[in-house]
Amino acid sequence: MTDDKLYKKAEQRADAKIGFYHHLYGFITANTILFILNAVTSFGEWWFYWITFMWAIGLIFHFLKVFVLADKLDVDRDRLIEDEMKKMKK
Repeated sequence: MTDDKLYKKAEQRADAKIGFYHHLYGFITANTILFILNAVTSFGEWWFYWITFMWAIGLIFHFLKVFVLADKLDVDRDRLIEDEMKKMKK
């Protein structure tokens, strides 16, 4: 892998991690506000946790994509093209 390709791949992974952290910070901020709003307006009738739960599912999938499955989901386009060309020559 050339240095340019390696740099581009590293840049994409860094951007994905930054995107996850922004998602996490937004999750924490928004759900803190929702909790406070829920406590002030309708204490005893908790509704904020439904939003938190559903959003947390999305956050978990985002985490898995960025940190756990990144290598498995990383597709080298040039290698795929070469593989397809080899198949076509047979």
